[in-house]
Amino acid sequence: MGARMTDAARARILLAEDDGAMRTYLERALHNAGFAVDSVDRGTSALPLLERAHYDLLLSDIVMPEMDGIELAQKCNEISPDTKV
Repeated sequence: MGARMTDAARARILLAEDDGAMRTYLERALHNAGFAVDSVDRGTSALPLLERAHYDLLLSDIVMPEMDGIELAQKCNEISPDTKV
C-alpha cells in the first residue's frame, strides 16, 4: 500500500451529506485514509466553504434538503472549477 500523505500534500475533500450517521462514517473513513475533510449537512452550507477555501474534491449526496447534489455540483463548477466532483 502507498505511503500516507504528508500534511502539506493531503488532498482536501468537502463532504456534503445530510444523513448524520453516514456523514460521520465517511468523514472518519476519509480522514483515516489520510485526507483533510470538511463536512456539511446540506448543499447550501457547502457554498460558503467552496468560496473561501480550495478543495480537491467535492463528495456529495444527491438527495439533500434546500439544494440537491446536482445543483451543488453545478454551483461548484462555477465557484471552484478546479474542484473535482
